[in-house]
Amino acid sequence: MDALRSLDYSLFFFINGNHNSAFDFLMWWSSDRWIWIPLYVFLAWFLYRNYPKQAISLLVCAGLMILATDQLSSSVIKQAVHRLRPCHTPQIEAQVHLVNGYCGGMFGFLSSHAANTFALVTFLVLLFKQHHSILKWMLIGWAILVSYSRIYLGAHFPADIICGALLGILLGLLFYRLYKYYSARLLIVLEESS
Repeated sequence: MDALRSLDYSLFFFINGNHNSAFDFLMWWSSDRWIWIPLYVFLAWFLYRNYPKQAISLLVCAGLMILATDQLSSSVIKQAVHRLRPCHTPQIEAQVHLVNGYCGGMFGFLSSHAANTFALVTFLVLLFKQHHSILKWMLIGWAILVSYSRIYLGAHFPADIICGALLGILLGLLFYRLYKYYSARLLIVLEESS
């Protein structure tokens, strides 16, 4: 455990310690949830345009997935583990580079940003299958950027991000399978009733 903690701290300081004003600006906005509203609107439009019959059920499923991911990461895991964020860890808090004085709540394990973005990206990548490859890679890049920004800003250790991403991937896979299962069942019911 000591070796893993040491590696986690080393990776954290490598990312958080290499900062400049341009990256401060970029990472600050990359981490902001509200800045991505146009992306969410675009994705909703894209689903409606490319999957018109399933768009409503896809959006409902994605919304429930994000709700479940966010609550599990924030209200359950963070409250059970109680791992302090780097900016609240007494041994290192004075060495942490903060942007605009932002630190976040007391506990950081695991990252809700990473969990939520990777859940959504996993769900969409599985939905798109062999289609929309440019959009898939852009979404993966977006999830990585958001997750990286959380370390850069001093809000999370790398382990918080990795575990958050893993939780998001698992929940994205689970909700995609649930969506496929229930949409297939609904289709059978509709065919039988007509």
